[in-house]
Amino acid sequence: MIRNLDLDLIRTFVTVADSGSMTVAAHLLHMTQGAVSQQVKRLEEQLDCPLFVRKTRKLELSRQGEPFLVKARQLLKLNDEIWADMNAQPLRGSLRVGVPYDLVTPLAPALKAFAEAHPHVDVSLACAASSEVGEALDAGRVDVALVESVAGEAEGDVIRIEPLVWVKGRDSVAWQKRPLPLSMVDERCAFRPLVLGALADEGIAWRTVFESGNIEATAATVRAGLAITAWLASTVPADLETLTPHLAGLPSLPQFAICLRLPASAPPSAQAFARCVRETMPQEVASSGRIAKIA
Repeated sequence: MIRNLDLDLIRTFVTVADSGSMTVAAHLLHMTQGAVSQQVKRLEEQLDCPLFVRKTRKLELSRQGEPFLVKARQLLKLNDEIWADMNAQPLRGSLRVGVPYDLVTPLAPALKAFAEAHPHVDVSLACAASSEVGEALDAGRVDVALVESVAGEAEGDVIRIEPLVWVKGRDSVAWQKRPLPLSMVDERCAFRPLVLGALADEGIAWRTVFESGNIEATAATVRAGLAITAWLASTVPADLETLTPHLAGLPSLPQFAICLRLPASAPPSAQAFARCVRETMPQEVASSGRIAKIA
């Protein structure tokens, strides 16, 4: 017997899974909370298994829900791509892109390719820390987002995985000082808790030299030799240097994933932009900064 899945139910399920809340999902889907709850229940009945574990403050995926979410995303992606291909019309309107400060430059080729392919779409960037960008996507304030997260905790479409590295200015000896002078982009930076945790594990005292939402200002303090910082390997400017942790007496830092995130009901412009990102951001990581020689 042929049985067909209801894509509306699946889209609702993915939105609930992404937001962790029936209420938020209802807002994003322009439905009542009761309708969202009923659709999830219908899907669970069709599949004959629970998809969520209901907890006090948040819904969590069940053991069956976790693998189903992966396939549900694939199904929606294919559905949306087919519709986009079969109804190819010049895209118009606006597109809001959420991106962390350090990924604006790596994102430039995708922005250029999208602008050339879809000249009637007005693109605007919302730059913030990854956690804030993710919140903006969940709340519907941006249409598509790039976020950074620890590789083992990545959510969405992983574009690539690369190392987090220590960075210093040329001829700078700031890495030798104690407390270690640090310059971070801001308090909500995805790297900050991992960097500080790694230093704490090694018993290395540190002090903050500068914290701001402006990555160029952070880079300026590093160039001036006032501090060191931690960035993704591919985002290190060519005039700065990366430190080899064991030679510099610094802890190794974890791998980070650059993830592309779309809402379950992503507009065609967001889907087109996502394709530009996948095509222009290579999976191979090329570090642009020099490796410092330590005497």
